[in-house]
Amino acid sequence: MNQPIPKERLAQARVLVVGDAMLDRYWFGAVDRISPEAPVPVVRVNREEERLGGAANVALNAKTLGAQATLLTVVGDDEPARKLKSLLERDGVATLLGSDPQLYTIVKLRVIGRSQQLIRVDFENTPDHEVLAQMLADYERALPEHDAVLFSDYGKGGLTHIPRMIELARAAGKPVLVDPKGSDYSRYAGATVITPNRAELAQVIGAWSSEAVLHERAHALRRQLGLEALLLTRSEEGMSLFDAAGEFHVPAQAREVFDVTGAGDTVIATLAAMLACGLPLREAVAHANRAGGIVVGKFGTATVSYEELFA
Repeated sequence: MNQPIPKERLAQARVLVVGDAMLDRYWFGAVDRISPEAPVPVVRVNREEERLGGAANVALNAKTLGAQATLLTVVGDDEPARKLKSLLERDGVATLLGSDPQLYTIVKLRVIGRSQQLIRVDFENTPDHEVLAQMLADYERALPEHDAVLFSDYGKGGLTHIPRMIELARAAGKPVLVDPKGSDYSRYAGATVITPNRAELAQVIGAWSSEAVLHERAHALRRQLGLEALLLTRSEEGMSLFDAAGEFHVPAQAREVFDVTGAGDTVIATLAAMLACGLPLREAVAHANRAGGIVVGKFGTATVSYEELFA
């Protein structure tokens, strides 16, 4: 099932990632005392790190795996946006970046002491208008040059126009993958595959008491939205794909889980790269599952290389 894809074939695969990009900042420090001002630890920061987050991390995952990735997103006109651009450039991710001066580029700042996250501080605002609408023309121009389209929805207001974008991609014959958010999945109608985790799917179909109930509701949702498939990511229980042929379950790769941050990004990016190579969905799922199993063994938002995946 896990036959390696020739590296050259993967290098030809082109994935267009659309969605909410963000910058992940990490402040690492020593914790030696409790503050006299409040019962909180004092962190003496001695190292800072910045990584691509959100849709930018998804694009980076596709690129690290060996595919070509283009990120289409809107950022603010600020310092985090400049940092984001330089990281994307450094990592070889092509960009179609819109700039909106009313927008704060999303930053997630994590303060780490004694090897654990002490607090996360988010910097963002909700745009009072559809930020990606002005980029529909760029999106239409980019479509023919890509083999798969991936929507990375973080519920930050960047994907209000997603129904139109899905329609255009499907009309162009491209597979469409969606990492969904929120409780209204009707906007993802017509996609090839959506990849909710357990908590996200339960928000939409309700908690299930048994596998039989899950199967029945997952298939009902798939038919209702006109999806080819629904891929449920289930952490330690692996993944379940619900498609027209029935169910296909892959068990989790047994390994020590260090950090689940961004694991969903790795899974959908791998899935998109494999579909862009022309692989059937069930085969692509097996590769994506393996990639997810590798990435949870790493700290923070991380990626998986071709060599690691097919080792």
